[in-house]
Parts: sequence; C-alpha cells; structure tokens
Amino acid sequence: MTEQAPSRPRAVLVVALMVTALVTAVGYRFASAEGDEIVLGPGEVTVQIDIEHSRFLPERLVVAEGTRVRFLVVNGDPIHHEFITGGPEVHRRHAQGSEARHASIPGEVSVDPNGRAITTFTFAEPGRFEFACHLPRHYAYGMHGEIEVLPAP
Repeated sequence: MTEQAPSRPRAVLVVALMVTALVTAVGYRFASAEGDEIVLGPGEVTVQIDIEHSRFLPERLVVAEGTRVRFLVVNGDPIHHEFITGGPEVHRRHAQGSEARHASIPGEVSVDPNGRAITTFTFAEPGRFEFACHLPRHYAYGMHGEIEVLPAP
C-alpha cells in the first residue's frame, strides 16, 4: 500500500494558516491609501531613524493605531542630537531646547555624536505626530518629520 500525497486543497489550507500565524505574530504591514507608503503595525515594530547632515531619514512614517514603535536612532553627525516624538504639548515643552540631555523615556532620547540610542513610543490613537530635534537651531534647520497614525485595520 502506498501513501498518498496530501490533497492540494489541504496543502493550500495548511500554508495559508502558517502565513496567517506568521503575520499575526510579527504585526501587519499594509499599503496606505496614498499608495506606496507602508503602514507599520499594529503590534510592535522597530524603525531605524538615521541622522545625516542634521536631517532625519526617513522624514515620514505611517503606523497603525496601537503600534508600539521601537526607534533605533543612528546619529551619523559629529554633533549631539535628540529624537523627540509625541503630541504638541511635548514639542512645546522642548521647543526652547533647554534640556541638553534626555534619559531614554518614551518618545525622548539624546544621541551622542556618531552614536546610537533607543526609545519607544506607543501611538494609541489616530492622528499626526511630529518627531524633532529641539536643540538650539536644529529644528529651524529642518530636523523634524511626521508620523501619521491610521486607524487600526
């Protein structure tokens, strides 16, 4: 008696279940309504933000509501920077650039010259959030970007 290979519909179902489990485990990524942008989340994701010539790269992110983003900030400049994200009240508090150093608290971290730093932030509701460096003259030079938070799928 010979064994039969699993039927094609059963094999397709098994593969579909495995893919679904994988996507659920690592979070969803789906195209935004604007076309080519990728929406990160929901769940936990890591994003690398590079600083080169006093500019953030990327300058814009799109995440799903409820996403906890771990920001790995890589400073390629020979000067200090900071990465601050959150609502308008956070940026108003930092707008004077009077805090020279930040411990890694949610959404705020200092980055040494040619250094790396990590901070996390959970985007709990849809809207637009800014990220910026508020050290003297850095914001005016262009060190800011946007995070658009879309309703969770």
